[in-house]
Parts: sequence; C-alpha cells; structure tokens
Amino acid sequence: MTRLQLSRLPGERVLVTGDGPAETLPVAALAAYVREREAGPTRHRWVWDDTARWYPPLLAAGVRVERCHDLRLCHRLLARAPAVDDVLLRGEDSEIWDRLRPAPPSDPVLFTAHDAADHLRADLEDARQVAAVAASPEAARLTLLLAAESSGALAAAEMTYAGVPWRVDVHEALLAERLGPRPPRGAPPRLLAECADEVRRLLDAPGLNPESRPDLLAALRRAGIDVPDTRASTLRRLAHPAIEPLLRYKKLAHLFQTHGWAWIDEWVSGGRFRPSYQPAGSATGRWSSNGGGALSFPVQVRSVAVADEGWVLVVADVAQLEPRVLAGMSGDRELARAARGADLYQGMVDAGAVASRQDAKLGLLGAMYGATSGESGRMVAGLTRRYPRAFGLVEEAARAGERGQVVRTLLGRGCPALGGSWDESPDAPPADLADQDRNRRAYARFTRNFVVQGTGAEWALCWISELRNRLWRLGGEGPLETRPHLVFFLHDEVVVHAPASLADAVAAEVGAAAAAAGRLLFRELPVDFPLTVSVVRSYAEAGKPHAGTAADAGTGAGGGRRAGAAPIVGG
Repeated sequence: MTRLQLSRLPGERVLVTGDGPAETLPVAALAAYVREREAGPTRHRWVWDDTARWYPPLLAAGVRVERCHDLRLCHRLLARAPAVDDVLLRGEDSEIWDRLRPAPPSDPVLFTAHDAADHLRADLEDARQVAAVAASPEAARLTLLLAAESSGALAAAEMTYAGVPWRVDVHEALLAERLGPRPPRGAPPRLLAECADEVRRLLDAPGLNPESRPDLLAALRRAGIDVPDTRASTLRRLAHPAIEPLLRYKKLAHLFQTHGWAWIDEWVSGGRFRPSYQPAGSATGRWSSNGGGALSFPVQVRSVAVADEGWVLVVADVAQLEPRVLAGMSGDRELARAARGADLYQGMVDAGAVASRQDAKLGLLGAMYGATSGESGRMVAGLTRRYPRAFGLVEEAARAGERGQVVRTLLGRGCPALGGSWDESPDAPPADLADQDRNRRAYARFTRNFVVQGTGAEWALCWISELRNRLWRLGGEGPLETRPHLVFFLHDEVVVHAPASLADAVAAEVGAAAAAAGRLLFRELPVDFPLTVSVVRSYAEAGKPHAGTAADAGTGAGGGRRAGAAPIVGG
C-alpha cells in the first residue's frame, strides 16, 4: 500500500509526496488527482494533517477515499501512548502539531490564514509517526489503533456530508404543536410563555425568571418548598400545584433552546441534519460533537428523522458493550461464556454466578465504576471470586491510578496523567495532603473505567470502519449518497440510510462488521456482540428487532490468533 502525503503550500497549491518524486498541484486539480488514484489498481493511504479539513472538499466533488492517516489525531494519540517514545515525535514544527486543534465546522475549505499551522509538512510528521510506531514494543496494536482512528475520521466527515434525513415540515409542525407559532427573534414562543406565566401565578412570583436557578429556588422556598436543586428528578418528588407546569416548562424550554427554529436554521440544509462530529473528542477515544448536538439526540425529535421515499433507516445497537469488552480484553473465559447470546447479565444468572439479573448488573457496573459499599459493593466482592481475570483487570487499573500511574486501553491509547488536564490546571496552587488523597482516589476511579470504556471505543471504531467499507461495496457504482451509507453513530449504535431493497443485506453487513471488530480485537476468545437491528422509516420507530438479521446472527469473535491481554499499567 502506498502512503501519499498531502501538504498545503502558499498560493493555493498542494504538495504530494510519497509515491516517487514530489509533485505540486493546484488545489483545483486535487479532486481529480485523488479520484484517479482511488480508481486505480494500487491501494493508497492518504496522509494529511486533518481529515475534517481535507475530506469535505473531496466529498463535495464526488470523491470517496478508502483509507487515510489523520496526522493530527494520530499525533495526539501517540504523544500520550505509554508504549511510544515521544522523543521520536520531536522535530520541525512538532510544537505546532502538539497544539493543533480540529478544523472548525464550516464550509469545506483547504486554505485559510497564512500562518504556520496552515502549511505544515505532512511528509515530515508522517515519517516521525511511522518511526515512533516501528520502535514501539506495541507496534502491531498501535498500527491497528491509528488505522481505526483515521477511518473513524473519514466516517465522521461522510456522515456530516450525507446528513441524517430530516423532515423540516414535520419538525416545524412538532414545534408549532408544542410551542406555538414561530416567535420573533429574541422572544419566547406563545405556549412556553403561557406555561411560564402559570408557574409565576401558582408560585405567587410575578417577576420570576424560570431560567434562573437562584430565582426559581427562592420562589419555591417562599412557597414553602425547600429543595436543594431544581432538577426534574428532584421536582417530581414534590406535591404542589406549580410542579406540573414547572416540569412542563422545563421540557418545552429544552426543546426550544436545543432543537427549536434557530437550530433548524443552523444545522439542517437540503433536507438533512448535518452535525459536526469530533472523533476522539474525549480522553477515552469516544466521540463528541462540535455542533448540532448529535450525541444527545432527544427522543422528542426522533420522529423527524425520516428516510427518503423508497429508503429505510437500519438502526443497530450492541447490547452491554463495555461488560463484553471487559471479558475480551481480560481474557476471562468464564465471563465470555456468560456473554454468549443477547443478555450477558442473564448469562451470569444461568451460569450460577448470581441469583438475579439485577445482581449481575450491579456487580459488573460496580466493578467498572468503583462501587465499594452497599449492595453493589457486596456483589463486586462475590463476583471477583467467580471472574478473577475480568474483575482483577479493573482493580489493577484502579490501583495504578492510586499510585499516580497512567493506564492504557487494549490497543494502547494512554490516559491523561494525574494532575493533567483531567483534574486541574498546571497553574493551580499545590494541593494539601487531603486534597492529594482525594485527587488520587478520583483518578483511580477514572483509570478503572478508562481501560474498559476506551477499549469499548476501540471496538466501536473497528465496527464502523469495517461497516463503511462493506456498505460501499454493497451499493453499486454511484456516489456515496446513492449507496447505503452511515448517517449516525453514537458510541454503541449506528444508523444506516439504505434503499429499502437492500435492507436485509445491510442488516447482515452490520452484524458481520460487528463480528469482524470482535475478531480484530480479541482474536480466538469468542466474545459475542449481539445486535438489536431495526429496519424503520422513522428513527422514532427503532428498537424492535428485525427478524432474520444480525439481531439473531452469530457475532462471536472466533478464529485466528488471540492478541492476548495487554498490560494496562503504562508506567
């Protein structure tokens, strides 16, 4: 496979290196250049500073890329990986690479201001990263992780480009029904204002601003309602005539603020919701969103996500991802056996490990999140004897955190160090001994969960990376948006927009991709990743399994050579 590095040059030009003599192209010729090579017999990996900057203009020109290496994402990952000598990442402009941030969501553009960050040499940074991986004792794992991270960036750009099918007429009708007609800019909608007036009347607080937490707490207390906060869960426990309209106000205000008319104007175009994803937006490698609220998709607007005529949404989510990942990464065959089938917790009951499904859930979640007391703590103690490798792995990660050591995921992503960005500013005053002890305990809880959540993110990256290529091969000869394509991804759930005639084939590929991800990470240890697959017109209808598809297909990770459980302590 040929690595082709693309670097931006002044004067709207692109430097191409890595395949014979370097050549310079006008930026206007880049799409044709990439299209020609993607169609040829040689497989290429495009190396660039930021997929979010390079790929959208290619997609807009109808060019789809199979593989890339995202230098920004991979630099950040390698700089924190315990198995990498970060001295090998030092060199020309390396300080800029350390500070490089994701390209902001905007119209596709390659060239912006004429500063150093706009003209970084991709070939120089690529050589450093390749050398750093080659020198690592964990080179094979890191190579897989970098490929998955970069492929995830391609998927993110494609999902933004294709967009979630979105019925603006349905959305506006929903807003009008619940909030009233669209108000003038800066004014609340009529039904929301009426709800606020009802709350003021029932609390005898004419000047109350329901959006102000201090004002609302004071008004509640004057009405004889003493509460520590204004959370909905707290308010629901109260008996007062104002509580029902107050809860209704909160729900309507949230809809207006997060998915109201202004949101439609900003994030929906051409009948598509186009969020801006940020791959590896969290320390564990999980994604976040740069805009549009893609990773907090509320139930009340899911009915607006409707497939095109003649198309469907294939929605798939994996059951109990992180406990299954814990079984695989720890090599705990007893827990892996319990994970055979759709319900891991019930599998633990059937194996005689616990008396009830609730006990199994309490024990496993308690182990991953550090429960030491109460019913959950009691279950952790009992299950540790039954599943010593799985429970021992998270306990080892917690002890490492207490010692101030970093830990790693299965493929080698390192966690932030104690005293780093996760908990305090480098300019903060020295903590006293009690504060240090609290920080170490908090860090131990973080490291305990990091190893599992981060490896779960790696499995999910491998899943969508495999799936995007399977969907491309399934869809014929047209551009991305005419074939089955990913439109949404949320940690352990994917949504594919597909022609109705290909629904069953797409569902089968979703399951096959999950099985392939399991084999990549856990090799011969058979860990099942069963999926619930729905084929629906509207996202609101998802949840009912689609008969005869990956929901009941075998998705175990069988075959091949097992990679072995990596040491989780990074030093």
